[in-house]
Amino acid sequence: MTYIAFNKQQLINLEFALSRELLRSNRSGAYSATTIAGCNTRKYHGLLVVPQPQLDHNNHLLLASIDETVIQHDEAFNFGLRMYPNGVHEPKGHKYLREFIGEPIPQIIYRVGGVMLSKEMLFAHNEARLLIRYTLLEAHSSTTLRLKPFLAFRNIHQLTRANLDANTSAQPCTNGASWQLYHGYSRLYIQLSTDNEYIHVPDWYYNVDYVKDAELGFPHNEDLFSPGFFELPIKKGESIIVSAGLEPMPPAEMKRRFNAEVKKRTPRDSYENCLLNASEQFIVKAEGKTTLLAGFPWFGSWGRDTFIALPGLTLSRGDVKTFNEVMDSMVESMKGPFFPNVNRNNQPDFEAADTPLWFFWALQQFTSRSGQQKQIWKKYGAVMKTILEAYRQGTDYLVRMDERGLITAGSPAMAVSWMDVYAGGKPVTPRPGYAVEINGLWYNAIRYALELAEAAGDADFTDHWKAIGEGIPAAFTEMFWDRGRNYLADHIWEGQADWTVRPNMVIAVSLPYCPVEEEIKNAVLRKAKNELLTPRGLRTLSPDHPRYKGTLTGSPNDRDLAYHNGTVFPWLSLMFVGGWLSLHGQSGIGLAEEIYHHFEPVMVEAGLGSISEVYDGDPPHDARGGISQAWSVAALIQIKELIDDYKLQNRKP
Repeated sequence: MTYIAFNKQQLINLEFALSRELLRSNRSGAYSATTIAGCNTRKYHGLLVVPQPQLDHNNHLLLASIDETVIQHDEAFNFGLRMYPNGVHEPKGHKYLREFIGEPIPQIIYRVGGVMLSKEMLFAHNEARLLIRYTLLEAHSSTTLRLKPFLAFRNIHQLTRANLDANTSAQPCTNGASWQLYHGYSRLYIQLSTDNEYIHVPDWYYNVDYVKDAELGFPHNEDLFSPGFFELPIKKGESIIVSAGLEPMPPAEMKRRFNAEVKKRTPRDSYENCLLNASEQFIVKAEGKTTLLAGFPWFGSWGRDTFIALPGLTLSRGDVKTFNEVMDSMVESMKGPFFPNVNRNNQPDFEAADTPLWFFWALQQFTSRSGQQKQIWKKYGAVMKTILEAYRQGTDYLVRMDERGLITAGSPAMAVSWMDVYAGGKPVTPRPGYAVEINGLWYNAIRYALELAEAAGDADFTDHWKAIGEGIPAAFTEMFWDRGRNYLADHIWEGQADWTVRPNMVIAVSLPYCPVEEEIKNAVLRKAKNELLTPRGLRTLSPDHPRYKGTLTGSPNDRDLAYHNGTVFPWLSLMFVGGWLSLHGQSGIGLAEEIYHHFEPVMVEAGLGSISEVYDGDPPHDARGGISQAWSVAALIQIKELIDDYKLQNRKP
């Protein structure tokens, strides 16, 4: 039985089919995304989305879609599907959908009368190229296949309109044609593996509507350009391959290339393999650097997300090489003690007090597997010293160490923790002063650096920092713990503790070096289990709080207010499970497995075969945000690794 598959009844139900999205990406940073019905519902959807570094630092949508039309006895059946204002669908190709099969690559089967057409799609591993194989499975009379591309040539964050600046001419190439709608763009080449006729009929299609963008309160319609169509006869049992890329491809190579690419794929035939396959999506090798994308379809490279996701995406899969390459790229991007937290349009934002501390945690994941303390200190010790000393002396974003060894950061006007959404120019979740997880990360960073320095024989460092590390647990407990409440404060500002129940305390007690005793750790995790834990991870706020918002819906402002006030983040599951297993050992495996397996149903929801950015705090915990998120996927991979490790320990004599 196919692991990811949908039948006719599901596919022709547009409410169902348009909520299931298909994403493929590659090492170049390019991607292809649409719904299982082939209808684009976001401005970020398209068959070929590629970086255009000569223009800017964003992805650009070149090829939006291709309409397939089957012609028999002079009667045409268009399998395409687009949405227009007021819920109009034209053409209505969904009524011909019969089956979606997820592996080894996505396959869609259409049927009309005695004609059955298969469409299989794959994205090249190392270049911006989409390959589609059409196979005529059934036909009782002579059949013609017509393929009609729709072009956009725009930044993925923008929309386009019909205009006189577009270069609507086509240039012939072997078995195809190419276009360059605007100066500065790469040319788009569409070619077929066999002889065909290209008919140039340039035309604009107006007001194509994107229903997901409309739901989110964003601009949601645009005009797409169709330059013409390719037409050719096709026989029963015959396969034709279409290539769409930035460079021409010899048609004779298409079949071999297609088959070779299929063999490279990890089949999405199980929950675990879906996660492993998804983990490959976020790794980008470009301009001599290896980086991680935080998610799809609209995220770029984010520092905090990179450090949290990197161990699960690489080390848990035995890919040390990529781990090292990404860490080196991040170090090259530093400004003082800070890493770029968000990088938009090549304009890095460094406002994050916790991101440099997650750098220590990521390296810690490496040494816990390799035991290479001396080597890591030799390579990264200077970077660690830079960060720790800057925090100790005081640095940007009001980050400084106080006389007790604790870290204060930010102000009410700043968002320097991971809860960093702004609305109307103000932080939605201001957490100034002493944030519980930042101080937990700070203690963990110092203790980890001391571990490395001691292994490497760096006495100067240990003499300088050992007393500070030893004094933090008592100061931390005194500041954040309240025995009457039986959990940790979220943050303290000007002597006033905020006792809002959030998952940040879970991060603090779940780190390898924990600043509190087991009694407190147990109380915190129990509190989180009772009020924050859902089948999709930890809520960002207890439902008992008056500011709690259980669904991430409404206007952009409504969603900003809800994002860290009840919304569920899957990556937090790793922090909870890690802490739970370290406390309960073998007896904690049951809950850990329950948390892990609760995510299996989402393999056939939202972004197929992957984990979304966030989920609603209220049941049924619908998926929201990006359809495939790096730290969400990484968390589940690491949770599985932790479970397996604890089981292995139990089996050892």
